[in-house]
Order: sequence, then structure tokens, then C-alpha cells
Amino acid sequence: VQLQASGGGLVQAGGSLRLSCVVSRLTTSDNFMNWFRQAPGKEREFVAGIKWREGRKTYGDSVKGRFTISRVAAENTVYLQMNNLKPEDTAVYYCASSSGLITTAAGARVWGQGTLVTVSS
Repeated sequence: VQLQASGGGLVQAGGSLRLSCVVSRLTTSDNFMNWFRQAPGKEREFVAGIKWREGRKTYGDSVKGRFTISRVAAENTVYLQMNNLKPEDTAVYYCASSSGLITTAAGARVWGQGTLVTVSS
């Protein structure tokens, strides 16, 4: 599988952004698509995951109620809609595939390149 993330940028607190991850060469080992983020000096943190075929979703506690993960299979794209952004959401965001449900970076199989999200106060 290959993953190409985009959509990052600079936004004011309270604003919204939508990240995209184009998925190509999907394999039978890539059952889930996930978003992680990494802020400077911090560990990579699970943001959200979605089961590619069924659409079942999971979220990290810090983004529940503000972020929504979705996928459009016909477009081979996974989205992360981020609303009510806070300065603490500032990070490089990565999409990653996994075989099963994961909540840690160690479980990811393939990583895309990151896209930077900066939230100003």
C-alpha cells in the first residue's frame, strides 16, 4: 500500500481543516486506515481509525467529539475532518495502515508522509 496525505495548514483556534489520505495499492493486510499525529518533543499519538470495508470508527480521547474520520472507497481516500481546533492540536499528522484495530504507532504497518497542522491561539 502507498499513502499520500495532504490538507495541512495554518488555522486559528476554533477553526476547521480537512485532511486527506489517498490510498493506492491496497492489500489484504491493510484492513484499517488510521490517523496519527506527532507534536514536537512528543510521542506519536493515535487520532482516529476506520475499518476500510465496514467503516467502523475509533477515536483518541483528545479528539472525540471534534474530529471525524471517514472514507470514500470509490475515491480510495480517507478523510479527517477537524473542527474546533485548539493550539494543542498543532502537530504533523500522518496516515497509516494496519492489519487490525490499533491505538499505538507500534501497530501500524505502512506510513504515509506527514502533513503539518498549525493552530494559532
